[in-house]
Order: sequence, then C-alpha cells, then structure tokens
Amino acid sequence: MAPPDPDPARQRALLLREAVRRHAAGERRRRFAPVLHVGRPGVRERTVGAALTATDHALRCDLVAAMATRSGVDDPLVWVTRPGDLDREDVDVAWAAATRAAAAEAGQSWTCVVVTRRGWCDPVTGEGRTWARLRD
Repeated sequence: MAPPDPDPARQRALLLREAVRRHAAGERRRRFAPVLHVGRPGVRERTVGAALTATDHALRCDLVAAMATRSGVDDPLVWVTRPGDLDREDVDVAWAAATRAAAAEAGQSWTCVVVTRRGWCDPVTGEGRTWARLRD
C-alpha cells in the first residue's frame, strides 16, 4: 500500500477529479435537480437535494454544518452536482456562501465547488478544471 500523498493541493485535485468521474459515471439524465454532497467522493459522503426553492441561507448553513460534522471525515469536501456547464449559477453561489458561513462558524476552511459531467469549478475564486474525456 502506497503512503498517503503529503501534498494537500494534489490530494484535493485527485478528490475533485474523483467527484467529477463518479458524477459522470453515475448520472445519465440530461436534466436533474442539483444535489449537495459533503464528505469524500467514493469513500464516505452524505447527500441532500440542493434546490433553492425550499431553503434560505440560514437553513443551507445548518445543512452544511450538520452534514460536515456527520460526514465522518476530517476536512470534508463540499460539492454541488448539477447539469449544464460550469458557468456560475444562483445555486452555486448560494451553497458556496452557506459553506463559507458554516465553515467560519465551525472554525474550519471548507470550500464548496460545483461539479458537472465535464469538470469542477469554485464559484467564488473561479478556479476549476475541465476534461474533454475523463478516463480512469
């Protein structure tokens, strides 16, 4: 068994690639409601519907905080899967704001990224990565 990668940036990049890979392999519909994921892709994660119609900022903050504490992993990844391209949408900004607020309250530094079939993007910083064809 190989030792864990000591480079946190590389480890995060691998986790985000895995989130994209799992989403592309698992979601075949063209249209579906956004889903919030908290944890580690392929290891342990919790999910909840991420539509904005039934939530406000305070409820989204509470959901992120509860899911992060119950995820069972240290420094959980927070990501929203949704259809379409990686252009910034209201749902992306709303969950990113809730994640930042919940993280600040918990004294953590979680970030929320958006994941589609082709890549991921941080709606706050604009950092991201896309793939024309994701291979195992």
